[in-house]
Amino acid sequence: QVQLVESGGGLVQPGGSLRLSCAASGSIFSIYSMGWYRQAPGKQRELVARITSVGSTDYADSVKGRFTIARDNAKNTVYLQMNILKPEDTAVYFCNAYHFPNYYWGQGTQVSVSS
Repeated sequence: QVQLVESGGGLVQPGGSLRLSCAASGSIFSIYSMGWYRQAPGKQRELVARITSVGSTDYADSVKGRFTIARDNAKNTVYLQMNILKPEDTAVYFCNAYHFPNYYWGQGTQVSVSS
C-alpha cells in the first residue's frame, strides 16, 4: 500500500511558478512509476507528467517545456516544477503511484492561475 500527500498548490499569476510535492509512504517507493494528473472543472482527469521507476519521463503536449517532473527516492518524494503558468493550467492536481496491478492517488491540491 502507498499513501500519498500532496503540497505546494496555490494561487499564482500567469507567468508565475509553483512547485508541487508528493510525499509517499507505506511501500517501496523506488519501484513505482509516479505521475501527476489534473482535473479542471467540467473536464476529465488527464495525465500531466509521469516518471518511471528508472527515471524515464513523459509529458502532456500542453506542458512540454514548462513543467518538469522529478523524483527523489531517498526522500520518497516526487515533484512537479511548473513554470510559465497559464490560466489553462488551473485544476486540481493529483499525485499517482503505479505498480501492477495497483494505482494509488493523493487527495489533490488546487492550482489556480489568475490575474
